[in-house]
Amino acid sequence: MARSTAIGLTGDDLTLADVWAVAVERAPATLSEAAREKMRVAREVVERAAHGSREHTYGVNTGFGRFVNRSIPEELTEELQLRLLRSHACGVGEPYADEIVRAAMLLRANTLAKGNSGARDGTVELLLECLDRDVLPIVPSRGSVGASGDLAPLAHLALPLVGEGEAFVDGERLPGFEALTRVGLEPIRLQAKEGLSLINGTQFMAAFGALGLVRARRLARVADLACAQSLEALQGSSTSFLPQIHALRPLRGQGDSAANVLTLLEGSAINEAHRWCDKVQDAYSLRCAPQVHGAARDLLDYVEYTISVELNAATDNPLVLVDDDALVSNGNFHGQPLAFALDALAMAVAELASISERRLERLVNPNLSDGLPAFLTTDGGLNSGFMIPQYVAASLVSENKVLCHPASVDSIPTSAGQEDHVSMGNAAGLKSWQVLANAERTVAIELLAGAQAVEFHAPLEPGRGVRATRAAVRELSPRLRDDRPLAPDIEAVATAIREGSLLAAVEEEVGELR
Repeated sequence: MARSTAIGLTGDDLTLADVWAVAVERAPATLSEAAREKMRVAREVVERAAHGSREHTYGVNTGFGRFVNRSIPEELTEELQLRLLRSHACGVGEPYADEIVRAAMLLRANTLAKGNSGARDGTVELLLECLDRDVLPIVPSRGSVGASGDLAPLAHLALPLVGEGEAFVDGERLPGFEALTRVGLEPIRLQAKEGLSLINGTQFMAAFGALGLVRARRLARVADLACAQSLEALQGSSTSFLPQIHALRPLRGQGDSAANVLTLLEGSAINEAHRWCDKVQDAYSLRCAPQVHGAARDLLDYVEYTISVELNAATDNPLVLVDDDALVSNGNFHGQPLAFALDALAMAVAELASISERRLERLVNPNLSDGLPAFLTTDGGLNSGFMIPQYVAASLVSENKVLCHPASVDSIPTSAGQEDHVSMGNAAGLKSWQVLANAERTVAIELLAGAQAVEFHAPLEPGRGVRATRAAVRELSPRLRDDRPLAPDIEAVATAIREGSLLAAVEEEVGELR
């Protein structure tokens, strides 16, 4: 259900949590009065440039890209903006996910609210009304090189505002004008620079980053849950997680991950029962989990810094510098910071999945599992148990290795050499989105196998946090006795990871994890 409290856009203080609330939880967003005033002043600068000025101002009285030197007469100012949207709406492929489109709509509204683009407040109001009434533009996901922002995707996003393009309303695909009419809205006539202001930006890249980061942060903590449960099942040692060790290499993510695992192991009868065994060291996937999970967390810190700045950045071209009474050509629309961040996000979560799959292998492999039955089934041969889920995890991890090849180091010149270096940030976003889904499913499989494996130690019980983890998994998936299709179970647990409900259930028992 949608949140009732509206998020007021100022262009300066939008947060990751706000983006998630609007894009996923369907919270409403409105334009603040402070934003309206900033936009009004900036609009006056644009009007002076558009009417009566003989100076060439990019996108106001000139063509676009290589056509920057072509003058456009004043009487064609509005037509120029409309044709810009039409010409740039040539994306291809399947549409972006609904939550990505909703996030991009919010982010474009917020950057216009900053008052450095010169768009009218009515234009932003219509965009927010579409968001509130669930008019979702149909935006093909391929076609952006992430240089002058996400030009093609944002053009598709903007077309319904002028009664063109297509949009979903209540799941029905409609022409843009009909979509607006269906919910009681009317299209606008774009004025000087407004078409350019709607499409010159990084909002689809930023949408991937903002929503992906929320999911990745959850996954990092759930990976600690999975690790602790597998450690119990494999009778691993808790000493590798002692704070004295991690204080000697004081990387924040490493220390936080280790602290989480120790919290989850508190009160473990399983751990106490093998305290004096003769095993000297655990495998790396257990003993080095804080170092791997922590490195992923630290990389996500960098991603968060970049994305958090971008949420409230002015990424238009030209930008309105109100104090200087000027429109200035610039390169703030270039997606390189986001492309790097999105590639880093993919790498971070891919490693969480990679080490998770190695722990899973130890759980199901009787040569590595310290006495657990092969593939965690008591009737092996007739039953295959968790044999094939490990195949699935291996497949997902291997796919991630391919997807983690960086898009951000690629470039291809466009616009006849005018735009001669691009970021490929949209490709980085698309890849990171798939890597995230693969990683969530991989960790889900480890959680399912770990819950099964821990139960073979009964009547000994694991630590309080691991008990809570197992209980949360069992709410979604009963114990595997005779073989059954596990695909629905894997999806159910992966969804609970993505939405945060699995983590919340455990934190209700042990307190907030780091």
